[in-house]
This record gives sequence, structure tokens and C-alpha cells, in this order.
Amino acid sequence: MPGGMVFLRFNTDHHGIALVGGMQERASCSELHHFAFEVATLDEVFRLRDHLRTLGVPIVFEGRRRAGVQIAVEFTDPDGHNLEVYWGIDQVGSDGRVRPPEEWRGAATLEDAVANPVRGQVPALTDPSLLKRHS
Repeated sequence: MPGGMVFLRFNTDHHGIALVGGMQERASCSELHHFAFEVATLDEVFRLRDHLRTLGVPIVFEGRRRAGVQIAVEFTDPDGHNLEVYWGIDQVGSDGRVRPPEEWRGAATLEDAVANPVRGQVPALTDPSLLKRHS
């Protein structure tokens, strides 16, 4: 991310707020990048993707990227806000240690994220047919 990022947290999640730095000029519409919502199961992320596709909502990103290594679907709401729905964000240990960048593993689809998990993440679906629909 140009200008770097600062991650803030208020519990053991890798981050609750991410600030993007280094903007050379003021953004044209808003400086808020996105809102993110955690769901309890990976199945919910797959079902959301299916629902968005059924409605014809453009998906901005799906898969896994960067710090936190959560598996997510990102899209834009009707008002132009970026929204992320995710599962499996890294937790910060009591010693304050986080996953080092060399262990971040990007994935360009939800299927790729499931097929190539990062250390310690178990991306299992309760309903495996969700995975088969998009293979």
C-alpha cells in the first residue's frame, strides 16, 4: 500500500482499524477506505459471495491478502462505500507478536484461499458443496 499502513486494535484481532498513509493530495470523495464485518464461519463468506453474484453486485476482491490473512469478500454498497465481510483474521498473542510478512499468502479467489491455507488457519467448510459450485 503506497505510504504504508498503521493497524490499530482493541482486542486480540490483528486489527480493528487500518489507517492508510502517504496520500499526496486529498481524496476526491472520502478518506475512509472501508468497513469490515466479521462472520462466524467461512461458509457465510461463500454464501455472501453467491448472494452478491445473484444480485449482480460487482465484487471488488475475494480471497486473502496482506496482514491479518483473513479470507474475505469485498464489494461496494449502493452509496459507494467499500465493504468487507471476512472470516479467520489472525489473532495477536499476549506477547504482542503477529504473523511476519513473509508468512502472508495472497489468494485471488475464495477457492484458492481454502486450497492454500496459511500456517495455523484451517479454512474448512461445513457445507463442502459451496466450494464445488465455483471450482
